[in-house]
Amino acid sequence: MTNLMNLPFSLIRPFYEKTSFHRSVIEDIRDEELRHAYSHCRAITKFHAKTFYMATRFLPNEKQRGVFAIYGMCRYLDNLVDDAEDLIYGDSLSEAQIQERLDLFVADLKKIYKGIHVDHPILIALADTINSYQIPIEYPMLLVEGVRQDLTKNRFQTFQEVYDYSFRVASVVGLMTSEIFGYSTKDALDQAVDLGIAMQLTNILRDIGEDLSRDRIYLAQDELVEFNVTEAMIINKVNDDSFKSMMKFQIERAKSYYDSAFQGIQKLNKDSRLPVYLAHRNYSRILEKIEENNYDVYSQRAYLNQSEKLSILPQVFLDLQKAS
Repeated sequence: MTNLMNLPFSLIRPFYEKTSFHRSVIEDIRDEELRHAYSHCRAITKFHAKTFYMATRFLPNEKQRGVFAIYGMCRYLDNLVDDAEDLIYGDSLSEAQIQERLDLFVADLKKIYKGIHVDHPILIALADTINSYQIPIEYPMLLVEGVRQDLTKNRFQTFQEVYDYSFRVASVVGLMTSEIFGYSTKDALDQAVDLGIAMQLTNILRDIGEDLSRDRIYLAQDELVEFNVTEAMIINKVNDDSFKSMMKFQIERAKSYYDSAFQGIQKLNKDSRLPVYLAHRNYSRILEKIEENNYDVYSQRAYLNQSEKLSILPQVFLDLQKAS
């Protein structure tokens, strides 16, 4: 099994995607419009979120579809704000138009929660998912608030501000998907929040260099001062001892959120634990990649290739068995 896991995923994928196991996720749906809607969301997930997409394959079909719908919504909002690209209407936008589209999305969201049909595949799939899993409207509304913040706020004074932002753009996604996964006790939701925080903090650390191109620094300003790191140093991509010390502190805090989140995986329904643990483990390993890159988040992007993502499967099975 380990040898198979070490094969390049590009060699395995064409065979996997021809299997009835893969095709049935979409082909199980009888309604043609709904089938197209979920197929569209799956394509978005596959293209934009390779780690996430790989993990979803271990879910039952109906749960895979629900996760694709949630991700389709998240990606739509991200593209709208980060790239000024509308995945629903297919055009490029000014900042004022982005605000208008966010308002339109909120209006459409309210419609589908009232059972009113909105004619776009992302919203069609999302409507089916929220009805199937009773996802509260408060969650996607908080997500919209979070991505809207990126239009007006590009600096964060304290970690509490970073935390609040991360809760809106990441933890609420964990809360929505928890309704799809199913859970035995409500405190699983607290740990879903922690996993969202951990993953968003990982994004922030991995993307420090990339975010500079959008004039965004998500690190808490008071913590930069504490480690004698100035904004000018970050803009000039300085990776000295002060910066490394600050990064070590940030990474350890993110790891503490992953540690807390792990306790919640056993509270999920059994058929959902493996993919969540895969996402947990693979995303946390990005922090290890940053360390291996000597904290250079400016010229080296920390990531795992597909073979590395798959290689942990044997250990994941063992860890889950021990935790059971």
